[in-house]
Amino acid sequence: MTDRQPFSGLFPVAPTPFMETGAIDADGQRRVLDCMIDQGSDGICILANYSEQFVLTDDERRDLTELSLAHVAGRLPVMVTCSHFCTDIAVQRARHAAERGASLLMLMPPYHGNTAWFMRPSEQAIYEQFARVAEAAGIPVMIQDAPLSGVALSPEFLARIAKTLPLVRYFKIEVPATAAKLRRLIELGGTDIEGPFDGEEGITLMADLDAGATGSMSSALLPDLIRPVLTLHAAGRRGEAAEVYHRILPLINYENRHCGPRAAKAAMVEGGVIASDFVRHPLDPLHPATRAGLLELARPLNPLALTWGK
Repeated sequence: MTDRQPFSGLFPVAPTPFMETGAIDADGQRRVLDCMIDQGSDGICILANYSEQFVLTDDERRDLTELSLAHVAGRLPVMVTCSHFCTDIAVQRARHAAERGASLLMLMPPYHGNTAWFMRPSEQAIYEQFARVAEAAGIPVMIQDAPLSGVALSPEFLARIAKTLPLVRYFKIEVPATAAKLRRLIELGGTDIEGPFDGEEGITLMADLDAGATGSMSSALLPDLIRPVLTLHAAGRRGEAAEVYHRILPLINYENRHCGPRAAKAAMVEGGVIASDFVRHPLDPLHPATRAGLLELARPLNPLALTWGK
């Protein structure tokens, strides 16, 4: 364990706003970040999957990294995603983010499809990528363990990483049976597991907190409504935390199962945070009926995203 206080709490993912032309809305991005700070976030993650990172050019990624870090300006820790199959590119992204003031990094293991055996890195190669990124950046690294990668990361492997790479001790677990994996990881890694987080919009949050998660990474749709769940649970008031969670779970479920990254954008358009919920092709825009269903669930809960810019 380092002397630094471990990162914990709520680190929602910032959406990337586009204009109707498809160009990045830089002013909208600044407003998104300000809104997320006002939502009571403990930190902000940029350029993640819910930021639509896979439709951004390399130059756009660099620009958004610099814009976001300059605008947040130390008000909150900023986590920058730097995933790439190529270790050298992941290292370049990590070094750039660290030089611009990122507090920590997140990356998935290297992956490129789920079927071609020759494109599946060995466990040792995965370890080496994490090690090189950490060495180049010199700041904490979070491993994102998500089904999207198709790469199996056993609790035993992750615990070994935490014990042997002092900067790689944060883990975002968002796989089937996340709570069981978190519990096993903490059991194996002990105090070397500095940041056991869950993700997937908080859809299994209560079980994951019970298993020992100390943080969560939601979208920017309702961090202000999720935060009390973490605060109450950490204070030992589990029953109250469960009551709050049960009220907001239908909205979380709707986002996770029907909307994906488009949910936060739709809410932020409704709330005057951003001007457009445009998503780049090949992603489809949110169907009007799906948007209506999302807002129907959100309005009685009144998340800040629905009113921030009005």
